[in-house]
Amino acid sequence: MARQSISFTQPNDEWLKTQVDNQEYSSKSELVNDLIRQARNQQIEIDWIRAKLEKSQNSGFTNDSKEQILAQSKSILNG
Repeated sequence: MARQSISFTQPNDEWLKTQVDNQEYSSKSELVNDLIRQARNQQIEIDWIRAKLEKSQNSGFTNDSKEQILAQSKSILNG
């Protein structure tokens, strides 16, 4: 595992220490790695949503009624 030296602001350092003191994590490193892992997972979700939105925008507009759109969606979901 790569070793890094990083600096934290006072409030962030105190928060990290509190989490370790409360035995939520065994070390600051474990906590920071977990926070990075969570951020990476969030970015994957954001990228997925962004791709869906772009695909939707690029598909254009429809003149179908909401009932027709709902029926098409159900048809797609049900195979």
